[in-house]
Amino acid sequence: MSERGPFRHHGVQVGGALVGLFVLAALLASWLAPFDPHAIPTGLAAASLLPPAPPHALGTDALGRDLLSRVLYGGRVSLLVGVGVELVTVLIGVLIGLIAGYYGGWADGLLMRVTDVVMAFPSLILAIGLIAVFEKPGLDKVFLVLVLLGWTTIARVVRGEVLSLKTREYVQAARALGVGDGTILARHLLPNCLAPLLVAATIGVGGNMVAEAGLSFLGLGAQAPTISWGAMLAEGQTFLASAPWVAVFPGLALMLAVLGVNLLGDGLRDLLDPRFKH
Repeated sequence: MSERGPFRHHGVQVGGALVGLFVLAALLASWLAPFDPHAIPTGLAAASLLPPAPPHALGTDALGRDLLSRVLYGGRVSLLVGVGVELVTVLIGVLIGLIAGYYGGWADGLLMRVTDVVMAFPSLILAIGLIAVFEKPGLDKVFLVLVLLGWTTIARVVRGEVLSLKTREYVQAARALGVGDGTILARHLLPNCLAPLLVAATIGVGGNMVAEAGLSFLGLGAQAPTISWGAMLAEGQTFLASAPWVAVFPGLALMLAVLGVNLLGDGLRDLLDPRFKH
C-alpha cells in the first residue's frame, strides 16, 4: 500500500481540482454563462473583437459573441466526447483484452494482429482519412472514429494483466473446481485489472479531448452551431495578431482541462501501480 492516501497525492489533488472545476463549469454553463453563446448582437450592442473587460470578461469574438459564454458551453462538448468515447472504448477494449489474454492461441494472435494494424498508423492521420469517407463531417463522426481507434490501448493493458493473472493459484483452483470461463473472467480476472484499467482510461479521456479539438480545428469535427474549443481556436487563428484573446482563452481552457485529466491519471498510476510506488 502507498503511504500516502489518494487525496494526499499532489497529482490527484491538482488534477482532481482542475477536472472537477471544468465538470462543474460544463454542467452549470446555462447558469454561469452571462450571455447567450449563440447570440449575435445587433444595433448599438454590436461590437466585435472587444478586449476582455466588463461586461465581457473574456472579450468577444469576430461576430460580437461573448467568449466566456462560448468557452463554458464548449467545455460540454469536449468533456462529453472525452468521457463518452472512453466509456465505449473501455467496453470494447476490455472484451478484446480478456478474450485474447485468457484464451491465447489463434484468438490472441488474430486480435493482437488487428490491434497492431490499428496502432501502426498515426492516429490523427487515420482519423482524418476515416472522417473523409463520410459526406458531411460532424461530432457524431468524430465520436465513431475515436472509438474505432481508441480501444487498442485498453485491449493491450487488459491482455497484459490477464496473461499475468491467469497463472495465479486462485484462477487455477477455480478451474479445478469446474468454474466456467465466464465466471472466472468476470469474478476473478476483471476485478484485478481495474487499477491499470482505470489509469489507462483516465489518461485516454485527455487524448480524446485533444483529438476532438484537433479534428474540429481542421473543420472535421463539431459544426456550427455546436460550440467546440477546437472550432473556436480555428476561428481565432485569423486574429492572433489583432485580437489574440479569441484563440488564447479556448486554447487555455483546453490545455488546463487536459492537464487536469493527465495529472489525475498520473497520480492514480503512482498510487495504484506497484511499479511506481516508492
